[in-house]
Amino acid sequence: MFNNKIFIIGTPIGNLKDITLRALETLKEVEIILCEDTRVTSKLLNHFKIENKKLLSYHKFNEKEMISKIFNLFHEGKKIALVSDAGMPKISDPGFWLIEKCYEENIQLELIPGVSSFVSSYVLSPFNGHFTFLGFLKDKSSQRTKQLENLNEGIYIIYVSPHKLISTLIDIDKVFGNDVKIFLSKEITKLYEKHYFGSPKDIMQNLPSTIKGEYTLCFKFEKPKEIRIKKNKYEKFSKFKNQNSIK
Repeated sequence: MFNNKIFIIGTPIGNLKDITLRALETLKEVEIILCEDTRVTSKLLNHFKIENKKLLSYHKFNEKEMISKIFNLFHEGKKIALVSDAGMPKISDPGFWLIEKCYEENIQLELIPGVSSFVSSYVLSPFNGHFTFLGFLKDKSSQRTKQLENLNEGIYIIYVSPHKLISTLIDIDKVFGNDVKIFLSKEITKLYEKHYFGSPKDIMQNLPSTIKGEYTLCFKFEKPKEIRIKKNKYEKFSKFKNQNSIK
């Protein structure tokens, strides 16, 4: 079971009790664990008394370079698993390059799924319907604004670092104004978990003066109904006018 696959394992996003039995079983069986931060993964392993594992740093700055080393260890018969610091690998975390190369090399993968911040935030939100996960938006306000301006109506979910939260809320307000509602989650499943709902201005007024933690932001952009009705009327009039002109 363990010798001919590389395992992709989801880890808790906060509360360590959210780990699955399969994840624990697999972490106990593998010999090598690829992880973003060995200190973070060590805490997880120590909590569940999982010992004698070789931890290899596998993060966004070395993930391409590590592929050949990982494959050499795999072909030597080592049992290997990939984890991220929290949640699912590849979701705004390392993992894509390894997974892509595994398919190229016909190396079998097995997924041990776990929790994910953006799914958890969406489930808690008052929104319903199809949504799009955008990951992290651009760093610069001008680039971020352009991203937002190119979005169609719908529900979107993003990750936001604490030092960019206010500027991101300002940009969302600038682009969408009263046509947007936001559900903001802080530290999901952790001790200081908190949620906010309302307009960008409402949320900024309710945030503490010092912003810390990890944030997931869901927003729903919807144009007012009267604008859509007028647009449809003009479209019908335009088609009617064009048909008459042809005749």
